[in-house]
Amino acid sequence: MGLELKIDNLVKRFGTREIFRIEQLHVQEGQSLHLKGENGVGKTTLMKIMAGLEKPCSGNVSVTPNHRRWWSDRLHPDVIYLHQTPYVFMSNVVDNVAYGLKLRKGNRHDVKNKVQQALAWARLEHLAEQPAYSLSGGERQRLALARAWILAPRLLFLDEPTANLDRRSVSTVAELVGQLLEQGTTIMVSSHQSNTVTELCNRHLQLEDGALHEVESLTQVKRYA
Repeated sequence: MGLELKIDNLVKRFGTREIFRIEQLHVQEGQSLHLKGENGVGKTTLMKIMAGLEKPCSGNVSVTPNHRRWWSDRLHPDVIYLHQTPYVFMSNVVDNVAYGLKLRKGNRHDVKNKVQQALAWARLEHLAEQPAYSLSGGERQRLALARAWILAPRLLFLDEPTANLDRRSVSTVAELVGQLLEQGTTIMVSSHQSNTVTELCNRHLQLEDGALHEVESLTQVKRYA
């Protein structure tokens, strides 16, 4: 059964200020979406709500099949969110990549093999024993992608994955994201501007004035609120 995410009557406020109101959104497995909007409109908040990391004030986000993590009824084991500033643990690159698999209590031999595969995929083999905090911005983004890739997500949220990266790093990130899409991963990319990563997307959403629009062509906009 394909993974699907649905939003129904989603409302988020901070105090008395309403950030957005979204009546409906349907995301199907295999799609790639670009969530666009100016800074401060709520893109990160919306993605975190869809990923189960924040609660809406009202409304519902459902992911089917609805397998849940045992410690939360909102987090889904096949859904991963990557923050704009990748978090790194105070250990080397290998341990950072292995972190999620160790939480899932995988077989030690299998974990080692999968970590090596992830490092090769993200082109981080030569940095395996380096402290993760010493990596450049582009290397940290590849580390975050490797840490996600190793868990085989079916839906991956990327929050401004190319922010503050040079052209070469953006190109590498775009190549890795493209490979994830080829593998069937559903991806939503948040970015306030177009780049080689957002150009991979086949759906384009605009969050503006508290409403979500889908841009279907250069002149046509579908309103979701």
